[in-house]
Amino acid sequence: MTSPLLHLMHLVSPALPVGAYAYSQGLEYAVERGWVKSLAGAEDWIGEVLSHSLGGLDLPVLQRLHTAWQAGVLDDVAYWNDYLQAARESKELLLEDVQMGEALLRLLVSLEVPNALAWPKGVAVSFATVFALAAQHWQVNSDDALSGFAWSWLENQVAAAIKLVPLGQTDGQRLLLALMPKLETSVSAAKTRDSDDLGVGLPGLAMASAQHETQYSRLFRS
Repeated sequence: MTSPLLHLMHLVSPALPVGAYAYSQGLEYAVERGWVKSLAGAEDWIGEVLSHSLGGLDLPVLQRLHTAWQAGVLDDVAYWNDYLQAARESKELLLEDVQMGEALLRLLVSLEVPNALAWPKGVAVSFATVFALAAQHWQVNSDDALSGFAWSWLENQVAAAIKLVPLGQTDGQRLLLALMPKLETSVSAAKTRDSDDLGVGLPGLAMASAQHETQYSRLFRS
């Protein structure tokens, strides 16, 4: 049997065909407006989104989705899938979530993963929903799934910052290293977050994402 670690590396690889590289999560508009214009600024922006958006919503919901898939409670899967989409604060953030989710679902269908084959036709699926499905199918435990999901997100944000700020490749590595402790803290906090305390509280992210929809010149889809 293939190691769950190898399956996790597969899921978080930049080569996974889900289009994650196409999204900046509002960072492109933040750079355009001058909110982010240095390595320190990129660290502040990405770190806050990591803590209060990914850590406050996606990671704790991912944990609940993993548990639901593991237990075969499909009503819970549907509830948390809908919850994630309802919590998105802009059209762009919602489209990003669903488009990446549908791309990963297509991949799992082509690999004949049973729960992916059984996903209801026409029902929008969040990326975390399918990521949790894949992690459970390949026996990646919940803790590792959360860390891998957060790492993949962080790598994509740093790659966007390298292009947009712009930063050099070495600065990109400095940024990754500087944000590793915050990633660990966010993952740890997500595991104990109460269901009544889920959500995003970043008005700047919501405004940047919404304004990015009509930004004159852009490299990223959001």
